[in-house]
Formats: sequence, structure tokens, C-alpha cells
Amino acid sequence: MAVVPENTCLPQATAAGVADAGVSRRQSEAVERAPEAGDSPELLQQQYSQLRERFSRTTHALASAAHDLKTPLAILNGYVELLQSEKLGALNDRQREVLRDMNSSGQRLQHYIQDFLSYSALETGQAKMRFEVGDINACLSEVCRLWSHPFQEKGLALYFLANDKLSEFAFDSPKVQRVVSNLIENASKFTPAGGTVWLHAEPHMWDRRAVDQPGILTERRRQMSSQPNSVKVSVADTGPGIPPEYHMEVFDDFFRLPQNERQSGMGLGLAIARRLVTNMDGKIWVESEPGAGCKFSFIIPLYPPSTNQGNRE
Repeated sequence: MAVVPENTCLPQATAAGVADAGVSRRQSEAVERAPEAGDSPELLQQQYSQLRERFSRTTHALASAAHDLKTPLAILNGYVELLQSEKLGALNDRQREVLRDMNSSGQRLQHYIQDFLSYSALETGQAKMRFEVGDINACLSEVCRLWSHPFQEKGLALYFLANDKLSEFAFDSPKVQRVVSNLIENASKFTPAGGTVWLHAEPHMWDRRAVDQPGILTERRRQMSSQPNSVKVSVADTGPGIPPEYHMEVFDDFFRLPQNERQSGMGLGLAIARRLVTNMDGKIWVESEPGAGCKFSFIIPLYPPSTNQGNRE
């Protein structure tokens, strides 16, 4: 192999290409390193844009992988159910036990995959809101019906009493059910046997204006606040509670409390709930103290503002 002397002159185009490659490599290294106090706004913006692009690529790739897993998993679950039906032959007790474990694991994996697909759809803006006039009492009653059997198996009580003060209004029923289901699942996961979970909904007056907003007289503000403008839904439990320092973090992506790191799940249930409520122009929060249970609440407006139409159909 020939060796090029150090003082050999390269053609102009080649030299420019090497120089450009060196600049590109330095830019990439600058973006990949941790931000520093002296970094320019342009460099910080470049770092942010590149991180967002990488995150988006990763989210799409993982969503694609999760989607590819859905079909073979559905086939496996179907075969397990077929064997459990004993249409292909009688089973002994040990075989039934093995199939029950296989079915439980398959359903859990299917739930994880669906959680990640929902998360990626919300993160990439593919989840659309569809608001239709409906009865939220019926919506919540349906969620309770679906969870009644799992609660009985765990020895938990689930209570919901319809509120006749709630009139029909336009909301996205499947999305509300998903939020409530995620909150109920979270409560059932951490509430010990013999505990209780309550689901409650009520009209609510949500003052979204800034405290220092000028031009609104106190008397007029009091009159405007007399009528509810939203619905507040709460899920309370008798579980161990959440320390105050984690009240914001529990809604982060893939977050688990330190004492619950061995708990099953991906840590996406509350993150998905937060995104769904935000897309409905609402807000969600938790009230809790260690040893005193948790109360997760969210508010959705009766008349969603028409200014945020990016995620609606």
C-alpha cells in the first residue's frame, strides 16, 4: 500500500471535502456533548433539534416493532384459548394450569404492547380527539363493569354512584374511558387485598384565567363562576400513598416509584392518561400522603376551546 507523504497537496475539491467532513464531525461532537454555560443559543437549539429528531426516530422504530409483535401474539393467544376450550381434546389439571399461566402472560404482554402503541401515537400526534355528545355516567359505568371481575379476584371493592347533576355534553368517550381505566388499574395494582377504590364524577367550576388578569371586575367574576364549566372525575384508593416529592414525576414517561421498581408494567399508564387529558384541554393531578392512599383527579371542560384544533377531527 502506498503511503502519502505528509506534505502532499490534495486536489482542491478533495481538500474541501475533507475540511467539510471535519467541520461536520466537530458539529456532531458539539451536539452530542453535554450543554455548557458558554454555549451559544444556536448551538443549544441545534442540540435540542437533534435530540428531538433522535427521540422521534426511536419512538417510531419501537412503535413499529411493537406493531409487528401484535399479530403473532394475537395468534398465540388464539391458540391458547382454543386449547383451553378443549375442542382439540380433553386436558388434565396440570395442562389447564399451564394454559392459564400462558393466557395470563399473553394478555399481559398484549397490554404492554397496546400501551406502547398508544404512547407512540400520542407522542407523534397521530391520536385524534373525537368529541360527541354523550352521557358520562354511562361512560364511567361501563369502565366499572369491565373492572368488576378483576377487582373481585383481587379481593378489592370498586364503588361508583352515578351523579344526576351531570348533564350530557361533548367529550371523547373512548379516551375518557382509557384515562379512567388507567387510573383504576393503577389503584388496583397498589391497593392491598381488602382495600377499596372509589370512582366519582361531579360538575366543577374551573377558573382557567390568570389571577392577575386585568379588566374583569370582582363582582362580574363571581357571577361568571356560578355555573360549572367542566367535569371533575376522581379515582381514590386505600393504598400506601405517594410521597409529595413524586406528585409530578408519577406522570412522567416510564417512571416508577423507587419502592415499586419491581412492580410489573412499563410505567406508561399515568403518562398516557396525562397526554390524553391534555389533548382534551383538561388537567390531571394527584393528592396523596404516605400511608393515606391516593386520589387522582382530572378535569375536562364542558366546552373545549376551539383554538386548539391540531389534534382533533
